[in-house]
Amino acid sequence: MANSPTGHGPAPLPQRPFGAAPAGGPAGKPKSVLKKRTASWSRWLHVYLSMLSFFVVLFFSVTGITLNHAAWFDGQQAETKRTGTLPAAWVNVPDTARINKLAIVERLRSQYALRGAVSDFEIQDDECSVSFKGPGYSADAFINRQDGTFELTELRQGLVAVLNDLHKGRDSGAGWSWVIDLSAGFLTLVSLSGLVMLFFLKNKRLRGLLVAVVGGALCYLAYALLVP
Repeated sequence: MANSPTGHGPAPLPQRPFGAAPAGGPAGKPKSVLKKRTASWSRWLHVYLSMLSFFVVLFFSVTGITLNHAAWFDGQQAETKRTGTLPAAWVNVPDTARINKLAIVERLRSQYALRGAVSDFEIQDDECSVSFKGPGYSADAFINRQDGTFELTELRQGLVAVLNDLHKGRDSGAGWSWVIDLSAGFLTLVSLSGLVMLFFLKNKRLRGLLVAVVGGALCYLAYALLVP
């Protein structure tokens, strides 16, 4: 123990300002804890969101190729034509507001196992037309207003067309539109969490950012040079 300058008793301990952290103490600890937690959470989000959205990424990747080469799968279309008769009283009325649209749609749907949503119901002087639309699917009925006879054409375009329409959200309903929005949100979080992780990798941070910039520049060049 060191003696005081006067030689009487131990030297007094050095004083520090009130509230200051002691040397070697936890002055930078809150910032360090926040940094570690951010790195941990970004890694957790990136890993588990990547696995959760694995099939989403796979689906949109594969259907991106099939959409770009739709002509490869043209031979999968199958068209079916049918004829039938509906009760004439449903359509043979002067007041078009009294035409029983719901009964017509339900009869066609149940009798011929039609699927998809009703996209159009048109009423003309001599006929009614009803259209059903779904992913990779369409059905159109033309009904004679005099006697209720109709012609029905059903078109099934195959599994690949179904997947392509799901990719685009065409004729797939409001519920599937939410699925696309949620999928886009997941992929955005995966990308951002990966970017946040990169900032905590000191040895790879600069190279990773440079690669990201190069990737963005290549996308722009592809657009500028290849798109008419």
